[in-house]
Amino acid sequence: MILLIAAAALIAGFGTAYVASEDVRYLTRAGFEETQILTARVPIARVATDPNQPDSVREAARLVTDVRLFAVSLGLEAKQTYTTYSRVDRDTLLLVLTTSPQTCLCPVTWKYPIVGRVPYKGFFDFAKARETAREYETKGYDVNLRPSAAFSTLGWFNDPLLSTALSRDRVELAALVFHEIAHNAMWIQDATDFNESFAQWVGYRSATQYFLERGDSVAALQATDRWHDEQIVGEYYRLLMAKLDSLYALKLPPADNAAGRVQISQWGRDTLAGPLGQQLRTISAARLGARPINNAALLGVRLYRTNLELFDAWEHLHQDDFRVALYRLHTLLTDATGAQAFQRMRVMLNPATDMLAPISPDTAGVSDGP
Repeated sequence: MILLIAAAALIAGFGTAYVASEDVRYLTRAGFEETQILTARVPIARVATDPNQPDSVREAARLVTDVRLFAVSLGLEAKQTYTTYSRVDRDTLLLVLTTSPQTCLCPVTWKYPIVGRVPYKGFFDFAKARETAREYETKGYDVNLRPSAAFSTLGWFNDPLLSTALSRDRVELAALVFHEIAHNAMWIQDATDFNESFAQWVGYRSATQYFLERGDSVAALQATDRWHDEQIVGEYYRLLMAKLDSLYALKLPPADNAAGRVQISQWGRDTLAGPLGQQLRTISAARLGARPINNAALLGVRLYRTNLELFDAWEHLHQDDFRVALYRLHTLLTDATGAQAFQRMRVMLNPATDMLAPISPDTAGVSDGP
C-alpha cells in the first residue's frame, strides 16, 4: 500500500493553501501523521533485545531484521525500510478508499506528486474517510473502505515497522516486509496494478525462499500455498469482472443492472463451490463467494492480483531461479511507464504467454478524486 507521505512533507505548513485547498489539507494531515510516526521511531535492533518489550514484539523485530538482510541478498533495495519500530496507539493505521460507478468497473483516481495517478486514497482521518465515502455513495457509486496496517514511502523516509502490523503470523509478516521493500526496488509510474501485483509476487516468493533457506519447510509451504491461492483468486476475479464488464456494456436501466449483478453474484458462489474454488488451500471459498458485488471492492483487490500468472511464467522462463528472474525483470522495466510494464513482460514471454489471460484494461479513472 502506497501513501504519498513524501509530497505531504514537502508542502506541510503552507497556511494559506491549507485553508484554500482540500488536497493540501489532506496532504498536510498525512505529513503530520508521518511526522508523529517518525518521531516515535526506535531502532528495531534495540527492540529485538529490549526486555521491557513483550515477547511477541521482540520476536517480530528479530524476524524483520533477518528478513531485511535476506531481501538485500536477493538484490532488493531495502534502503532504511523497517530498520526502526514505531508504536501506534490504535488498531488500524489508516483507511483506504476505492470507489467506482455501479455501472462500470472504472476506478476514480487521485493524482499526486512522485507516484502519479493511483486508484485509491488513504486516510489517517477516519471521519474524513467516511465522509468522502458517503459523498460518493450519494452519487450512486460503489465504495469500499478497508483498513491498512502498513504503507511505503518508496524509500523517501525511513519507514518503520508499525505495531499495527504485528497481528500477522510470521509468514504474513515476512511477506509484508518483502512486499514493502519491493516498492523501494521498483515502482512503475501510473501502473498501480503492476506495482502491487509485482510486490505480491516478491512478497510471497521471497518468503518461500527465506524460510526454505532457514530449514523451515512448514513456513515455506505456507508461503507457497498463499501464493498459489493468490493466483487462483486472481483468476476468479478476472472471470467475475469479465462478466460484469459484459453486463455493464449493455447500458441497462438501473433496476435491470442491479438484477444482473445479483445473477453474477450467484454465478460467483456456484463457481467457488466447484473445481476452481476447490483448488484453494488457505482461503475459504464459501466466505469469498458470500461477498456481494461491489465494483470498488473488486477494483481494490484486483490491484494486488492482476496478471499474477505472468510473474510465475517469468520465473519459469528463468529456470525457476527467483533471484535471476527478479534481476532481469528490473532490468527489463527500468524506463517503463504505465501499461508498458505488463506489455514488455508479455513480449519477452511470447510464445509462452499465448494461453495466458489478456492484459487487464487500463486503470485510468472515470474522474479525478475530490
